[in-house]
Amino acid sequence: MTITESDIEQLRYERYHHPHPHVQRQMEALFLKSQGFGHKDIAELTGICPNTLRVYWRDDQIGGIEKLQEINFYQPKSELEQHRDTLEEYFRKNPVASINEASAKIEELTGVKRSPTQVRKFLKSLGLKRRKMGMIPSKADPDVQESFKSAELEPRLEEASLGKRVVVDAAHFVGAKFLGFLGSFARLFIRAPAGRKRFNVLGALDAITHELIKYPFIYFSKIKRIKTIVYVVKIPENFWTGTYCY
Repeated sequence: MTITESDIEQLRYERYHHPHPHVQRQMEALFLKSQGFGHKDIAELTGICPNTLRVYWRDDQIGGIEKLQEINFYQPKSELEQHRDTLEEYFRKNPVASINEASAKIEELTGVKRSPTQVRKFLKSLGLKRRKMGMIPSKADPDVQESFKSAELEPRLEEASLGKRVVVDAAHFVGAKFLGFLGSFARLFIRAPAGRKRFNVLGALDAITHELIKYPFIYFSKIKRIKTIVYVVKIPENFWTGTYCY
């Protein structure tokens, strides 16, 4: 096979400057051939097998260097691609908390069932990512806080100082919506409670008898500027039975 000088110059350029690395490797193999390298050496230097090298020669004989510059890879497409617009519209309006949730919803909407790994890859191609939720601080009502403090909190604290009330610190609950991560196209924000609002259930477990000691109140604290304000509220009777949810 004869390679002309103009072809050699084109090979010399394309083996470094062609945008696709697969074509660069073909150009490199042909250029080495033009410089007198044997097939074994070319295969070793370019990292290809002799059969692949022979395919390069055949393509060059059929269509020249232009044939070698064609990119005709087999790229199978997922069945989900035909539902791409529908799924993107749905997930923009309805972020998901997990891949399993996304898989179930995709199967429900399209009838196509795919493994979590395939669903994760497809969602990534849509631009969906696992993003941490953000919080937008809310504003507290100072009048309501002051009223609660003077009318309910301080009288109870006074009773506690006289020994008429017992305060036990036990389990802690966040008194607001809490979301960690969601699969979404952009970071989402929810309104947070004003300041710090953590509920502390008053109760204790007797280490010897394992008896649950229950108190009818919970308290929660708010940090406002440099002051910490503590509130006490009554627990509903069905809280301890597990039938109450707030």
